[in-house]
Amino acid sequence: MHLIIHSVGRARGVGWQELVNDYVLRIRHYVRCDLVEHRDDKELGQKWPSGDVIVALEVDGKRFSSVEFSRVLERWGSQGKGQVCMVIGGTEGIPEEYSKRATHQLSLSTMTLPHRLAKVVLLEQLYRALTILKGEPYAREL
Repeated sequence: MHLIIHSVGRARGVGWQELVNDYVLRIRHYVRCDLVEHRDDKELGQKWPSGDVIVALEVDGKRFSSVEFSRVLERWGSQGKGQVCMVIGGTEGIPEEYSKRATHQLSLSTMTLPHRLAKVVLLEQLYRALTILKGEPYAREL
């Protein structure tokens, strides 16, 4: 599986980039993982990901428990070449015309999250899902 996280903006501020880097390194113990940061919505639209599975993070998207998400992620990763692209919008979210291009919409919460927090939460849940799939003790859900 190859995870590619597309986001508008960087996780700036004290500690944010360190959290992002920590989770990316953890994820890379299991699968390939890359981050692609876009300056703005226009650039995101111009460089919209292409892959087997494109998941737009949306407040109204599908919600899963961590265990359910691990199973869904495994299914997504087994499609085609195994490339799963996750897209995080900027301060106004993902423009609707771009979000419609995604194969799935995923919600991390019904609450609105700042994009840098959404990135950290997504990365943590990806890591958690991978540990669940491997039966490792990080996830207390087992």
